[in-house]
Amino acid sequence: MAILLLITGVIARHANAQELRDTSDNSNPPNTPNAPPANNATGSVKPTLPIPSISAFTPTTKLKVARTLLTRSKFPSIDVHCHFGRRLRGDAEALNAFVKTMDRHNIAVCVSLDAVLGSESDHLRFLAPHRDRFVSFAHIDFRGAGQQANPESWACNQAGFIRKTCLQLKAAKTAGICGLKFFKQFGLHLKDSNSNLYAIDDPKWDPIWETCGQLDLPVIMHTADPSAFFDPVTTQNERYEELARHPDWSFHGDAFPGRDELLEARNRVIERHPDTKFIGAHLGGGAEELARVQRWLEQYPNLWIEIASRIGELGRQPFTARKFLIKNQDRVLFGTDGPWPELRLTYYWRFLETHDEYFPYSEKRPQPQGLWHIYGVNLPDKVLEKIYFRNACELIPRLDTVYQNANNSRSN
Repeated sequence: MAILLLITGVIARHANAQELRDTSDNSNPPNTPNAPPANNATGSVKPTLPIPSISAFTPTTKLKVARTLLTRSKFPSIDVHCHFGRRLRGDAEALNAFVKTMDRHNIAVCVSLDAVLGSESDHLRFLAPHRDRFVSFAHIDFRGAGQQANPESWACNQAGFIRKTCLQLKAAKTAGICGLKFFKQFGLHLKDSNSNLYAIDDPKWDPIWETCGQLDLPVIMHTADPSAFFDPVTTQNERYEELARHPDWSFHGDAFPGRDELLEARNRVIERHPDTKFIGAHLGGGAEELARVQRWLEQYPNLWIEIASRIGELGRQPFTARKFLIKNQDRVLFGTDGPWPELRLTYYWRFLETHDEYFPYSEKRPQPQGLWHIYGVNLPDKVLEKIYFRNACELIPRLDTVYQNANNSRSN
């Protein structure tokens, strides 16, 4: 009788264990009243919710971590990368409103990159009501009155264009222009009279670089784009969502030079013109590989970089980024690519000045340049001062005087 009871107990325990194993991955077993409907054939749960598109999936984090809500930069800052022409389009009221935003966020001076060489007075006149708060770079109108579909008609392919451009640079410096801007189209879209892409390091442009050096006009260059933009646009691409929204931002394929080819051509220009100061826009095009940017800074003493629209990249590698920014504190400038809504500005202060974890880099949902959040790097005050204003004042003509005037006027 004892043996029979023992065998019965073992069988019961085995049955209970089997039941636990069958239901351990489901808090509501299929036959309970609150369970989702089951597939009769397999016992699996049928999906009852639609699967969202990648752009519609914008989850709210459940992390409970420190949040430092900064509303202004710790030191009066200089934003060296702004587009008041392209974004404001002559709207004086919008400019006035942004000056008030600058006051609230402790931005002393902004550098607009939107004057057009040869007619720079138009943009300077737009900024003139706040002349102590803005300086401007100019960019070259390579197409002029030519037809978009006919590169042979473009201004840059006409006789005397280079000489004319150099003379315009001299006149622009006298008018108050502080530097020269090159957009990413230089290398990706600018074509010669035979519709072939111009190389960035084509000797044709050498007199322009030399003239900028002679006039002490720094050259800010946007070269290439994020590395993912040169990869196939598949679901393996980390910027797939962004490229699906902006298919024209993809430079994958034989129609465009490779990213390395573009960056190497730019670097040859920097090396060939040591007396000209160059600013690599957007971390010089290498935000995803800071070790490579480090090598550039060591190799080219006439190269500086700025961080506009790249805290999304820097902030996902906070340990590497912090070491990089501290090590190169004399060569890094502050920029935003604005004017932006105020919320985005707060993310810049939070990234540079705090150790906050896992926060957005943009006010947009989903995050527009990669579906991730960022972490702060909490830079020392000495480094912040250099990035926020000291480096720019030393590099860009007239900026030191404008910066002092801006601070004086804001304190009165």
